[in-house]
Amino acid sequence: MDLSQFTQAFFVEAIELLAEMEQLLLDLDVEAPDGEQLNAIFRAAHSIKGGAATFGFTALTHTTHVLETLLDRARHGQLHLSAPMIDAFLETKDALQEQLTAYQAGKEPDAERVAHICGVLQQLAMENNAAAPVPAPAPVPAPVVQAAAPADEGGSSDGVLVIRFARLSDSECELLAGELTNLGTVLTRTRSNDQLTVRLATTCDPDDIVAVCCFVIDESQIDITREGADVAPPVVAVAEPVVPPPAAPAPASAAAASAPASAKESSSIRVDVEKVDQLINLVGELVITQSMLTQAATVLDPVAYERFLSGLGHLERNARDLQESVMSIRMMPMDYVFSRFPRVIRDVSAKLGKQVRLDTYGKETELDKGLIERIVDPLTHLVRNSLDHGIEAPEVRLAKGKDATGQLLLSAQHHGGNIVIEVSDDGAGLNRERILDKARQQGLPVNDAMPDEEVWQLIFAPGFSTAEQVTDISGRGVGMDVVKRNIQEMGGHVEIHSRGGQGTSTRIVLPLTLAILNGMSVRVGSEAYILPLSYVIESLQPLPEHLHSITADGHVIRVRGEYLPLIELHRVFDVAGAQTQPTQGILVIVQADDSRFALLVDELLGQHQVVVKNLETNYRKVPGISAATIVGDGSVAFIVDVGAMPRIQRAQAASAAALAGAARRTDALAS
Repeated sequence: MDLSQFTQAFFVEAIELLAEMEQLLLDLDVEAPDGEQLNAIFRAAHSIKGGAATFGFTALTHTTHVLETLLDRARHGQLHLSAPMIDAFLETKDALQEQLTAYQAGKEPDAERVAHICGVLQQLAMENNAAAPVPAPAPVPAPVVQAAAPADEGGSSDGVLVIRFARLSDSECELLAGELTNLGTVLTRTRSNDQLTVRLATTCDPDDIVAVCCFVIDESQIDITREGADVAPPVVAVAEPVVPPPAAPAPASAAAASAPASAKESSSIRVDVEKVDQLINLVGELVITQSMLTQAATVLDPVAYERFLSGLGHLERNARDLQESVMSIRMMPMDYVFSRFPRVIRDVSAKLGKQVRLDTYGKETELDKGLIERIVDPLTHLVRNSLDHGIEAPEVRLAKGKDATGQLLLSAQHHGGNIVIEVSDDGAGLNRERILDKARQQGLPVNDAMPDEEVWQLIFAPGFSTAEQVTDISGRGVGMDVVKRNIQEMGGHVEIHSRGGQGTSTRIVLPLTLAILNGMSVRVGSEAYILPLSYVIESLQPLPEHLHSITADGHVIRVRGEYLPLIELHRVFDVAGAQTQPTQGILVIVQADDSRFALLVDELLGQHQVVVKNLETNYRKVPGISAATIVGDGSVAFIVDVGAMPRIQRAQAASAAALAGAARRTDALAS
């Protein structure tokens, strides 16, 4: 039988079970373990083992069997838990993750690694029990034969479960029937259309059976009840199922009992991400088409075409609602990211000899799935930096009058059209003088009068590190520049606030999604550009007395006592026919990376949502442009990379200065 159609579901659910197991192990109190937590950890291992055996993943079956045996002893009080034992269980979780990854890639896991982790677990078993070590199962576990004893011989029908499956395909029916033989003894098996009823003699809990079967079908298709004590099941001494003749009709009671299972509705479905992306893309095209129709309708007589324009208005509202609903499908809670860090903090703080408490807020805050996956690495680097450089050792904290246990805070909250993710600690804070000294050593342009906000941004320079020694955790001067670059590529920016002796807070501001964008449309010459609205503060037309020249081509503008650099978009993008006099154009004040500046444009065209199209994929990378979109008249408008504007202007000025210098040298030689 081809099981490939079910393997992907197994991999997805096994990864979720491993994540759940890790979180439960981290939360477990070894001195007074909670019975429900131990049962949940055992069920996770048991479910993975059942699925692995079904699909023939021998190494995974072997490892989970050894782990499951230890967990079973622990939940029944036969094994005394300890911190080293929890460490071994967490190491096993990592090994199981590696095995899953190997099987997903169509490879066999590393045999030495499998033997090592099983040996660690078996050693634990021997240390905690003078009995023989935990037996290893055969490469492919044989079906478990459990005969039901008659009532007069001390047997009990409490071990007989009636399992009803609904809405099954032929392949699902055969696969489930075969899997149940691994969980007990099949007494009877009745099939009618898409219904299957099995009487199973087993010592497994119903929850365990559901967990295993859910790798093949949805939980709503399963209904399990215990057979009444007054019903004496026949004794069956073999594991093969008893199959009635094909023409035998299902008993009325079985058909009726399966009805409730059929009536249940699943609360969620699994959909491939590619299908969701395709749906989002199609909705985006629909919004673009609707925008084109709306713009074309502006020339129509509103009286003569009243019904048409009214319908167009309804279409616009429905398209907007549809777009928002479809976008919400890709949104995931930040708990998906935050749940990874208890393990990171536990391992790193133990290696550093520090005591750290993690607090999280806003785990339910949602962010686009594409951004969530890309934010994990930058956040991991920030967390490791806080643990290594920020939070002090216990004895140092006590000497400063602090609690020996440091606090690390991860928080997320919506702010307008953005999400703000914060990593903060109550450690030593950033050392301003050390950062400035290191910057001077690297030849960076710094001075003692620089405000703190600019000094903190120096740590994002490539190769910058104030660590006195290199460790396997940090100190090589790589990472922070990558963090900033990655966040900028996601359309966000980083802010740092620090106070000596009190701690550091790093804030990451990101758009909620990269698929749609709230933007301000501006005109420069005959070209239209989109400025992300999250960067825009205000717009104004300057007076001559507010403009000040600092170089031949460079200007600043005074806005309420603050002098802001002026960047002319027509120079950045070499647009002909644009307005060159700032007093005749419009200045848009924007903020990026804790710095404000003014962009000179010809005209403001309006604010609207735009569907973001990847320019690099469809054309090539263009400096100063982050993406593109299609506007109402069908033309392409570029989305400006606001954060890159100061850098591009500096590069252009340096290039112009170099050319001017070369020209002067040529003239001097000629004369």
